[in-house]
Amino acid sequence: MFRRSKPDIQIKTPEQIRMMREAGKVVARALNAVRAAAAPGLSTLDLDAVAEEVIRGAGAVPSFKGYQGFPGSICTSVNEEVVHGIPRASKVLAEGDVVSVDCGAILEGWHGDSAVTVPVGTVSDDDLRMMDVCRESMWRGIAELRPGRRLGDIGHAIDSYMASQGSWGNVQEYGGHGIGTEMHMEPHVLNHGRPGKGLRLEEGMCLAIEPMANQGTRNVAVLEDEWTVVTRDGRRSAHFEHTVAVTAQGPMVLTAREDDRPEIEKRSFPDPGW
Repeated sequence: MFRRSKPDIQIKTPEQIRMMREAGKVVARALNAVRAAAAPGLSTLDLDAVAEEVIRGAGAVPSFKGYQGFPGSICTSVNEEVVHGIPRASKVLAEGDVVSVDCGAILEGWHGDSAVTVPVGTVSDDDLRMMDVCRESMWRGIAELRPGRRLGDIGHAIDSYMASQGSWGNVQEYGGHGIGTEMHMEPHVLNHGRPGKGLRLEEGMCLAIEPMANQGTRNVAVLEDEWTVVTRDGRRSAHFEHTVAVTAQGPMVLTAREDDRPEIEKRSFPDPGW
C-alpha cells in the first residue's frame, strides 16, 4: 500500500508510479486521437466519442464520465470557455477556433489526467502565442516538482513566467491537484504563489499541473450549466495539463505523449517510459 503524508497526501511506490504511467499512456493516446480528429464541422460531442472509444478500448474507464454528474468523457472548452466545457452535438467547431481538451482515465484503479489546447484549422498569431505561453508556463511549473521544493515554488514559476510574457490573465480560481487512486486529491496546486512557501514536496507525490492563460483579464464566471467556466471579458483562453510524479531524479511526466519527448529531454527530466 502507499503511505500517506500530511495533510492526507498519498506517497506512491515506484511500482505504483509505473501503474500510473500506464493510465497516463491511455490518456496520451486519447488526446492524440482527439487532436487528430479536431476539424471544422465536427461537434465537441464527436470529439468526446473519439476519446471514449480509445479509453475503453484500452480497458480503462473515463475518469470524468459521471464525476459529480458530469455527462462527458472529456471536457471540451472552446474559445472563451476556459475549462469544464460539456461536449455537445450543438457545439460545432469552426475554422479558427481553439478548443481545450481535458481528459482523464482510470486503469486498474489509478488515474491519469492531462489537457491540451488544440487549434482548429488556421488560428491567429495571438492564439498561437497564447497557447505557447500557457504550455511553457506548465513546463516551468513541472520543473519545480523535486523533493524538498515547495508548492509555492510551482505557482511562482507559472505566474512569474506568464507575467514576463505580457498581459496574460493567469486564472486563479482553478488549479492543479494531487492525483492517484482518485482524480482530485490533496494538495490543491495554485498557479500563483510565493517561492519557498507551502507544503514541502516529497518523493512519491503525484500532482497534476494545469495553468490556464487568458488573452484578457484573469476574471472568469461559471455558466448556468454549472460546469462551463468562461472568461468574463469574452476573450479566448488556453489550458494545458500533465500528471507528474516527484522522483529523486526529478519530475517524471506520467501523461507524456511522444511530442513531449523533446521538452522532457531538453529539461533532463527522467524518462517516463515510452
